[in-house]
Amino acid sequence: MTTQFLKLNDLTQSDRILPTLLLLGGGLLATMAIALCQGAVPLSLGEVWQALLHQGNPLHQTIIWELRLPRIVAALVVGAALGMSGALLQGMLRNGLADPFVLGISAGAGLVAIGLITFNVSQGWVPLGAWVGAIFTAALVYGLGYIGGGLAIERLILAGVAVSSLFGAIQTTLLLLADDGRIQAALNWLIGSLNGRGWSEVVMAGPYVGMALLLACGLARPLNLLNLGDDLAVGLGASLVRSRLLIGAIASLLAASAVSMAGLIGFVGLIVPHGVRLLVGSDYRWILPFSALGGAWVLTFADLLSRLGAIELPVGAVTALLGSPLFIWLLYRRGRRDG
Repeated sequence: MTTQFLKLNDLTQSDRILPTLLLLGGGLLATMAIALCQGAVPLSLGEVWQALLHQGNPLHQTIIWELRLPRIVAALVVGAALGMSGALLQGMLRNGLADPFVLGISAGAGLVAIGLITFNVSQGWVPLGAWVGAIFTAALVYGLGYIGGGLAIERLILAGVAVSSLFGAIQTTLLLLADDGRIQAALNWLIGSLNGRGWSEVVMAGPYVGMALLLACGLARPLNLLNLGDDLAVGLGASLVRSRLLIGAIASLLAASAVSMAGLIGFVGLIVPHGVRLLVGSDYRWILPFSALGGAWVLTFADLLSRLGAIELPVGAVTALLGSPLFIWLLYRRGRRDG
C-alpha cells in the first residue's frame, strides 16, 4: 500500500519537480549575486567575480570575503535549517500552522542568551549558550509530552506553550534588571539579525546543520506514514514513538543551530513548507529538500531587503513583515476549508 501511495504521488508530482527546482535554485542564485553586489560599496558583477578569485582591488576582496560572503553563507545555513525544521514539525504534528519554535525552542534559547547578555558575559559564549538552552528546552518539552508510553501531540503542544510563557516572563524580568546598553544588545538578538555574522559562526554551527539536513532527508517515509493517520501508520509497520522522537530531535537540532547563529527569526519555518507543498504536493520526499532550499532563498532575500535602506533593519523584522500577512491568509484559508 505504501508503494502504491508513493507511485501515485510520483505520477502526480513528477512534472512539478523540475520547474520547482529551476524556480527556487534560479531565484537563490540571482539573489546571492545581487546580495554580493549591493552594499555601502556597490560592486559590479565583474568586480565581484574578480574578488571571488582573489584578483583585482584588495579592498573589494576584503569586502566580499570578510563581510558579504560569510553573511550570505550564514543566511543560507540558517534559512535551510529553519525551512527543514518547519517541514519536519508540520509533518510530525500534522499541523500546518506549526513552526520550529512550537516546542519552546525559541524561549529556551532566548532565556539563556538574555541571561548571558544581561550579566555581561563575553559575547562569544552567547551562540553556544543559546544552542544549549534550545536543546535543553526541547528535551524538557518532550519529557512533559511523553505519557502512557507514547508522545501525545496535544500534550506536547501545550507543554511548549507553557514553557514558552514561563521563560518569556523570566526574559522580561531580566531585561528590566539589565543596564540600558545591555538591553539594546539583547533586543537585537531577540529580533534576529545577520549583521556581523562571519566565518566563525558558520564554522561553529554549519557542520551540525549539514549533518541534520542529511539525516532529515531520510525521514520522508516515516513522515508520509504519519500523515496517513496513527492507526494506518502502525498497521504499515511504523513506530509512532520512535519516529516522532527522531523527527523532533532533528528538527530541534536544526532550529537550535539556526537560533544560535542569528537569534530568533520567525515565520521562515512556518511559511516556506506551505509554499513548497503548493508547488510539489504532499510527498515528503520532495517537501523536505525543497523546504531547505526555499528557506535558504527566503532568508537570503529577506537579508538583502534589510540592507537596501538607509538604515539596516534586523532580518527578523523583515521576515515578520513579509510573513505576517501570509500567516493571516493561511488562517483565513484554513478557516474557510474547515467551515
